[in-house]
Amino acid sequence: MEQKLSNSLADILGQRESEILSDWMALQRNSAARRADLIGDGDLQRQCKDFLAALRQGASSGVFDDILAPPWAPAREALAEISRSRARLGFTPTETATFVFSLKQPLFRALGKDGTAKDELWNANLLLDKFGLFTTEVYQKSREEVIQKQQREMLELSTPVVKLWDGVLALPLIGTLDSERTQVVMESLLQSIVETGAGIAIIDITGVPTVDTLVAQHLMKTVAAARLMGAECIISGIRPQIAATIVHLGVELRSVVTKATLADAFALALRRTGQTIQRVHRNSKLEAGLGTDPDS
Repeated sequence: MEQKLSNSLADILGQRESEILSDWMALQRNSAARRADLIGDGDLQRQCKDFLAALRQGASSGVFDDILAPPWAPAREALAEISRSRARLGFTPTETATFVFSLKQPLFRALGKDGTAKDELWNANLLLDKFGLFTTEVYQKSREEVIQKQQREMLELSTPVVKLWDGVLALPLIGTLDSERTQVVMESLLQSIVETGAGIAIIDITGVPTVDTLVAQHLMKTVAAARLMGAECIISGIRPQIAATIVHLGVELRSVVTKATLADAFALALRRTGQTIQRVHRNSKLEAGLGTDPDS
């Protein structure tokens, strides 16, 4: 029965490919799941032809029950590429799976014209169902990859390393500091140390809502990594409640300099690098616009 179905399906796909393709394209154009704004007719037709060719190749092998078998590899690859591209373009799972399920009507119409037995039609229906589920699974994995990539990009954007002065970097942290974000923070800071040759890095935690034992451990790992690269770290933004929490938890920030504000940490960093900032006092009359600039 399987060999008979495979041969029938392969024969029909070969003999009536143009007819099936035309009906399939028409159904998709008129479908509510059609997204002409995301994919044009030319690309859609190419995807349909590629899948029909792969489907015919798999059916001619005589293997029918297992779409994971080697003969169905071209069909799986074609659907996987379609699913991944639609996940990136913003199609919904329903819109993506409709690509396979909308083939049923044109295919069954063609099979019916040649008097295909009902059990063969049913098995062909099961075959397309399996490919529809396969499409959904690939789509879901692709969407998860897209979301993870976006999350990584957001983490990178949320942890900018700023060059405050020659030899001084600042890393302002905002939000919760978990293990994944710590890794991004560490990589960004170390890369900036290498690129700038900075000797001091200020890690500002003013925007971190809470500091617990885990957060403190993450900070210490970042400080240790920076030291291995030859840079010393100053932690700023130690608010009274955070200081009390650290003491209460018994967390020891050994050999780490801390400051209450970023300004205090910056002043310390300048002193350590042998630099100073001086306030320039200008003539009060000049400030008021009543005098002339002696340097002009």
